[in-house]
Amino acid sequence: MKKQIKNALPATTNTSIVAARGVSDENSLNQYIQTIQKIPILTAEEEYEYANQWVKNHDNIAAEKLVASHLRLVVSVAYDFKNYGVPMGELIASGNMGLMQALQKFDPEKGFRFSTYAMFWIKAEIYETILDNWSIVKIGTSANQKRVFFNLARAKRALGIMDNNMSDEQTRQVAEYLDVPENDVKRMATRISARDVSLNAPMRNDEESTDVLSNMADTRENIANTVENMEMRRLGYDLLKKHLAELPERDREILKARRLTEPALTLEALAQKYGISRERVRQIEERAFARLRDAILQETQG
Repeated sequence: MKKQIKNALPATTNTSIVAARGVSDENSLNQYIQTIQKIPILTAEEEYEYANQWVKNHDNIAAEKLVASHLRLVVSVAYDFKNYGVPMGELIASGNMGLMQALQKFDPEKGFRFSTYAMFWIKAEIYETILDNWSIVKIGTSANQKRVFFNLARAKRALGIMDNNMSDEQTRQVAEYLDVPENDVKRMATRISARDVSLNAPMRNDEESTDVLSNMADTRENIANTVENMEMRRLGYDLLKKHLAELPERDREILKARRLTEPALTLEALAQKYGISRERVRQIEERAFARLRDAILQETQG
């Protein structure tokens, strides 16, 4: 799939990945960063225009401009993970692949910026690269385990847990803090501590040195959750709008007045408006709500 996405994009965009993979030393890395910093940042209007040209016309030039203007974002994200033992060139290359995957799936009509959407794909690819390089045995097999892997140190610090071997109560506290099952915390903590080179080892050979994990905290809002929540809200709105339109006009208006309006209209006000009893208004409201609920459930579960 990644190969198909790469081949589907403009050749100049693919060059960005080749360049990133060639970043094998500090000099070439600095040259790469200096090069991409010269690329102008797009305004919201320019970004929307180029995204539309790419989505509607598959315009390679528009795609190139959109991707190139966000290469510095990839480098910025990659540097957040520089202490995980993976060469910076590989992190940047993975992030660029995520950027191109984001381009394939981005819809400018959803109402949010490309950088917000792309951040999820960039980090996802970098996560995979780190996990693939972490151990011969794949360490993260689920979203919850990956969450523990990248946030265990932060959770332990927040909860004041200093022990490497956590007790059952400490494991429960971490699981609640990260909103994941306790078993995932136990398994991931064991895998991390069992690595040949422990990330709990001091970064320097002195008494005041902190461990590596203490320097890897990412306190920013989880972009994956942000994008997922935005997508879920958009999906919910689309389903509500679609199935509301399928209701009879009077049923729809009564349901909207009772449950989708703030403040809600009273049964008495609606009874007078439609010349029916309050009990009849209540029955119509319940019937319309049941039809709407069943239609949405049927579509989402089907």
